[in-house]
Amino acid sequence: MALNFDIRRSEYVTNPVMRYIGYGIIALLLSVIHVVFLRFMQVSSVTPDLLLILTVFIAIFEGQFTGMIAGFLCGLLFDAVSTDVIGTNALAKTVAGFVAGYFYRENHGMQFVGSFNFLLVVALSGFFHNMIYSFFFIKPMQVSFWLFFLQYGLAATLYTTVASLFLMLYVNRRRD
Repeated sequence: MALNFDIRRSEYVTNPVMRYIGYGIIALLLSVIHVVFLRFMQVSSVTPDLLLILTVFIAIFEGQFTGMIAGFLCGLLFDAVSTDVIGTNALAKTVAGFVAGYFYRENHGMQFVGSFNFLLVVALSGFFHNMIYSFFFIKPMQVSFWLFFLQYGLAATLYTTVASLFLMLYVNRRRD
């Protein structure tokens, strides 16, 4: 008795429950990768935010509301596995999903993710994400907001945008 796990791509695409379960599994894997492996890739204590890239991807494929929910859940997941204050990443990633959702066009997700526009949306969403995160993270008496944001916010946005280049190239390659 062999089990048949023949899940067709069209069934995965048309069944939203399967897509959301897939997004959840990917989010769990990315959070484990972020906590365990990305510390070896950090540059001056800055790492790319893989869950932000996933949030932008979901917002572009599913829309603004779903992107906001995905951002909130990814942020809560990241807050749970990291040592951050609970809720800061959830709020920041919710706003990032909201911003990325403006670029949603029905049935044009693959074309968008496979283009350089995806990098611009990741950079824009990362900018808002890091602005909000920096606002809640720093203590005003210790360091200037703008100095902290320039050192960590813009550097993290750039690093996340460079990391999203790999997803863009992968999707572009598969699309052709």
